Amino acid sequence: MEDGTVYSGHSFGYPTSIAGEVVFNTGMVGYPEAFSDPSYYGQILTMTFPLIGNYGMPSAKEIKKLPENYESGRGMISALIVDDYSDDYSHWSAKLSLAQWLYNQKIPAISEIDTRSLTKKIREKGVMLGKVIIGNRDVDFYDPNQSNLIEKVSIDKPLLYGKSKKRVMLLDCGCKTSIITDMLDRDVEIIRVPWNYPILDDKVDGLLISSGPGDPKMAEDTIKQVELAMNKEIPTFGICLGHQVMALAVGSDTYKLKYGHRSQNQPVINEENQHCYITSQNHGYAVATEKLPKGWNSLFSNLNDGTCEGMAHESGKFFSVQFHPEASPGPVDTSFLFDQFVSLL
Repeated sequence: MEDGTVYSGHSFGYPTSIAGEVVFNTGMVGYPEAFSDPSYYGQILTMTFPLIGNYGMPSAKEIKKLPENYESGRGMISALIVDDYSDDYSHWSAKLSLAQWLYNQKIPAISEIDTRSLTKKIREKGVMLGKVIIGNRDVDFYDPNQSNLIEKVSIDKPLLYGKSKKRVMLLDCGCKTSIITDMLDRDVEIIRVPWNYPILDDKVDGLLISSGPGDPKMAEDTIKQVELAMNKEIPTFGICLGHQVMALAVGSDTYKLKYGHRSQNQPVINEENQHCYITSQNHGYAVATEKLPKGWNSLFSNLNDGTCEGMAHESGKFFSVQFHPEASPGPVDTSFLFDQFVSLL
């Protein structure tokens, strides 16, 4: 760890050393979705639930050009840290062990680590840099947030999904598969474009800005394009990093959280009607509510620490949320937000 702490364990993934930002996730299930979530790119993920791997990993089958069982087409975490790894897996959908999947994805992993101690350290001191050293192959510390991670996980060229009279542009900042499938279930056509795509070059009915990794301020091109789109009155919905990008596009600010929100049980409250929801979250940055410009209001807030979990414009055409309405993993209590967005098209 960056503070000099050393934890020793056993390697069960790909035998290579790597550095990144050490974070923790408190979810009990849903590790296939988490490990393939682009929001974790550049991060060494610690699972607080002690038993990991007991239901294996599903197949990489694709349906209509999208992974059926994963949130992207590859592993996104830099490394994995667990307490108890179970190589003896059992599940009807399992095709291989977690160790074999990690090896195939060239992702290192360590078991028999005191993850409770590690998590307490992060909660007290905050997220910090770390490195996984296999054998004697040491590496330098690396801060992924100093790079434009969005560029590394976005697509290279536009992709088209579905066919409908309503067309949505999906700005891919590290999009999860479930965001796309949830929108396709609502009978819309999706044009998925790279993070720096000139949005106004295409005629669309709405703009959806996806989730993604890292510091949103590194994606200056994305912020400029979103600002142009909203100035043209294109209905816009931002999710997670998309929420942060929207805030920066309208002149607000973002800041780094001490240890982030990464779990499937984050409670939020709708500030308009006082309804509470349990949400799935994965982010290390937050929007500064007090810096929202005139005409913008806080839509949701986190009941644990009061941070901004959503915002909306008084016109009703633009809104965003910090959590994941598509879940995967986690509760789908807020999936109605996709319906709300489609109603604006």
